[in-house]
Formats: sequence, structure tokens, C-alpha cells
Amino acid sequence: MAAKLNFLNKIRPALCVLFSALLITPARAEIPDALYTALGLDKDVAPNVLYDALVKRYRDPEQGAGEGAFADLWEPIPFSAYMAPQNFYQGPDLDIEVSRTECVECHESVTPGWVHSWENSVHGNLDEIRGLDASDSRHYKQELIGQVETNLHSMGLLEEGQRLNDVGCIDCHMGVGVESGNHKTDLYMPDAASCGQCHVQEFAERESERDTLDWPQDQWPDGRPSHALSYIANVETAIWAGMEQREVAAGCTMCHTTQNTCNSCHTRHEFSAAEARKPEACSTCHNGVDHNEFENFMLSKHGVIYNASGDEWDWELPLAQAFEQGGQTAPTCQTCHMEYEGEYGHNLVQKVRWGFNPMPEIADNLDHPWFEERKESWVATCTQCHSESFARSYLDVMDQGTIDGIELVKEAKVIMQGLYDDGMLTGQTTNRPAPPAPDEDAPGGFFGFFASQGNNPTAIDVEYAEMWEQHIMKHFKGLAHVNPGGFTYSNGWAKLIRSLARIKDADTTLREKADMLARIKKLEEGN
Repeated sequence: MAAKLNFLNKIRPALCVLFSALLITPARAEIPDALYTALGLDKDVAPNVLYDALVKRYRDPEQGAGEGAFADLWEPIPFSAYMAPQNFYQGPDLDIEVSRTECVECHESVTPGWVHSWENSVHGNLDEIRGLDASDSRHYKQELIGQVETNLHSMGLLEEGQRLNDVGCIDCHMGVGVESGNHKTDLYMPDAASCGQCHVQEFAERESERDTLDWPQDQWPDGRPSHALSYIANVETAIWAGMEQREVAAGCTMCHTTQNTCNSCHTRHEFSAAEARKPEACSTCHNGVDHNEFENFMLSKHGVIYNASGDEWDWELPLAQAFEQGGQTAPTCQTCHMEYEGEYGHNLVQKVRWGFNPMPEIADNLDHPWFEERKESWVATCTQCHSESFARSYLDVMDQGTIDGIELVKEAKVIMQGLYDDGMLTGQTTNRPAPPAPDEDAPGGFFGFFASQGNNPTAIDVEYAEMWEQHIMKHFKGLAHVNPGGFTYSNGWAKLIRSLARIKDADTTLREKADMLARIKKLEEGN
């Protein structure tokens, strides 16, 4: 008995490590049940059935596809073809037949950067992945190739038992398995559904964002804000549709194209998973005056650790293994936002609570079970690195700090609405043209960032718009990403206070001026 106990004592540390790994190592995400329910499918349907249902919805104008409700008010420019290829792209006027090998041979001289990126990709050399030893961080991709082949077998694009030899230009731009085609009539620019044909799981996960974001008090339209419906949110923004400067408007679309393509995160033509796991992959869109997540992350202690140590982490490993095996000692955008209840996938909104723009309608309902459940999911995420008490205490800081900021915006709104209702904004009764249709006039309207005519917007219109659309966002994002200066002094609270002070000054000045003019008029009438 003593010998057995001695043996158990010796192996107990190893057993603890083993069982801990089994218990806490996140698994590959499952497609949320809500997606199957929305599509009217059983969870065990074949890949081709799931894919066909996904594509039918994805390309349905009644469910977010197409040019939106204001399509008659704007026209695409040539660059629009690359932001929404399924709507606008037309192949080059090059009426020639090309083969699978000729695509690569030609583009080696025409666009060598494309070819070099493709050659560095998994697509360019599947056999390299198939030959990897189990010790290689990319070894897991062997299983992914098998899943792709299963999908293609189900769709009839590979014969049963046939292996996928490679993924070349023609597979993505003319059709999977096609050997030749006409460069003018058959060539297309891939959209997310094109990628989804091979990557059904990832496509379904991303599309499930529509189904798992169902706001209980209709604070936002269902499925928004999300990557899956980002383009419809763009084209149905009134000022975007109404402004004449379509090249400027295209800047909005360049970030809102995640609904249409996968290359916002997986840069073409390499589509590197390792690249997409780094915070910089998010930075092009998640920065700036209204959603400066990247800046706040990089200035947080999380970002400091990433900057100091990130080059030592193994980015080739899947996110599920980043902490236990990849050497990561701090979270990234991806390890926080792609994780849900211990699993990692392409649905990034299952924990969303505050949405894109904090608003009173959310602040007043945080005790609703919908919000409470999502908060618990965040606690689980944070406790991968922190104690539960630490996580809960900071989430409370984030919530209450955001509510404090909202109160400042509410105070400013009352003042601005009062000035507008009383017709006292500068030039309001003489020189305040309506904003471009289909937008409607309002104090501090969003249109004020993109259009100016006469005294619309006025300086304090812009000041108020900055408060509700930018400063409160920076305040919340600084809190959410644990950047002290982001929500106290450099941005956030200090900027909200500054704008409120200016609005109060303007209110006093305009009302005193109106009172003085009224008294002058009365005196003049008396004479």
C-alpha cells in the first residue's frame, strides 16, 4: 500500500496537468443551434444541405443582401465592385479561354505579388500540410483539409474518396474543380459564400451572428451590429446613401465589407490564419474616433504584454491552444472575442452586451436575463487569466463608468433638443437647409460629419454629435479594453465634459442673445 501511495504521489502532478488540460482546453466551436432553428434545419444535415440554406439566405435581398432600401439614391463607383462583388463585379474584357495552369503562369508576370502570396498559403501547397509531423503547430490543418474534402464530396464537386489536389486561382475565381473557363464571362470575384463552399463550418459560424444577437428591447435591429450584416448597416445609413461624394462614402464601405467577403480578416491571397490571429488584423476597421478598440487594446496592459512578448508566441496554433500550448501570456482581440463558453469560432457577437454605441436603452436594462447571461460569459472569459472577484469587479467598473458617461450625453441632448425646438440654433430660422435626402434634420445628426450647407450643422451640432457618436464610444471602449487614459483624461470622460461645457456655454449665449434681441425689438417698437 505504501508503495502504491508513493507512486500516486509521484504521478499526481502529471495527472493534475492532464485532467486540467482536458477540463479547460477549449474545443472547436459548434455552430449555434439558433442558426439551424432560423434556417429550419436539423443539426445533422449534410454539408451541402446546410450550405445551400446558408447561401439562399445570404443572397436574399429581403434578409440583408443587395444594395439596401436606398439603392435608388446612389450609384456605385468602379471601386464598389471590390467592396460588394456579388452586386457589382464584372470580369475584365478579356475574351480568352484559360486553363488552371495558365492562370498561375500568366499572373506570375502580371501580378507576381498575388502568386507569391498564394504560393505561401495552405491553398498553394496542400501536400506540405499533409506531410507535417504531429509536432508541427500546423498539423491540425490536416483535419481541416479532410473537412473541406468531406464538404466537396457532399456537394458533388469531388468524387467520393477523391482527394483535393490543390486550390488554385481558378477554384476561387471560376469554380471549385473547374479546369478551364472564359476570362471574360466566367471569372468572378469571390464573396463570403464562395469561401463558404469549402469552409462550411466557418461560414455558418459567421452567419450565425444574425441569429444569436436578438436584442430583448429592440435596442438594435436583430443580428446587428455584427460582421454578418455589416454591409446592410452601411448602405441603409441615410447620409451614406445621400451624400454626393461617393469616393468618400466608399471609405465607410471599406470596413463594412465583412458581410460580403472574408478578406478583411484573412488577407488575400495568402489567407493566413496566423496573421488573422494577431490584433493588427482587426486594426484597419477597429480604430479611430468612434470605435478605437485597437488603440485602447495596445495601450492596455494586455497590449503592453503583447508588444513585449508577442514575437515569442506560437501564432500557428489554433486559438483554443494559445494559452496552454502557444505561450500566450495575455489576451488578444481574437482570444477574447472569438471565445464563447470555452470554445472558439467565427461568431463574435454571442457575448455582446453594450452593442456598438452605448445607449440609455441598454443601460436601463442591464439586469435583464439576456444581459446578465452575457455578462456571465464574459466572467468566464476573463477568469482564464484573472480571479472571478477581479473579473466581476472590473466588469462593474466598465458598466457603471459607461452609465456615468451616458448621463452626460443625456444632459447634452436635453439642451440641444431645447435649442432646436425653440428655433435658436445659429441660422436655424434663416440658413439651415435640410440635410441630403433621405436623411432628416435633427440636432447633432450623424449627417453633420459628412455634409455641410449653410448653418447646418452648426458648431454645437457637431459638438453634440461628437458626444453621442464619438466621445461616449471612446469612453466605453477605453473602459472595455482597460486603457485608463482612454476613458478618463486623454479621451472619454474628459472629452465628454469638454463638449458638455461648450454646449452649455452656447445655450447660455444663444438664449441671452435671443433675450437681448427681443428687448431691443421691444424698445424699437416702443419708439
